Amino acid sequence: FKMDTTPESYLDLFPLDAIVYLTPDSENVLEDVDPDKVYVLGGLVDESIHKQLTLRRAREQALQTARLPIREYMVKAPNARNYHSETLAINQVFDVLSTYYETRSWPAALRAGVSSGKGYVLLDTAEQ
Repeated sequence: FKMDTTPESYLDLFPLDAIVYLTPDSENVLEDVDPDKVYVLGGLVDESIHKQLTLRRAREQALQTARLPIREYMVKAPNARNYHSETLAINQVFDVLSTYYETRSWPAALRAGVSSGKGYVLLDTAEQ
């Protein structure tokens, strides 16, 4: 993938209606990846302290928001720590998006990007 870096803000580079801010706190589910949209991956260093921060930031900037369809395609798996998190690292979100764009399959994309340490498994593997 080709990437460019710039000191400019995405708000100055793209029309507001083309930007979709991805945050696990959004009530909107990302159903498809639109090549005409710009997806901003909201990232934090410590997810436990800053709940809703990325959603608030997107709302302050009047941006569309969406979340990955984790709860639509995955279920909580029993684990010793009883830990479940839909918050992913930036590289995991990128892996999910790029795999989905290539395969057009959310199960394949979520399998590629959501590690077992997050406490979720795909619906089809939950019964195994």
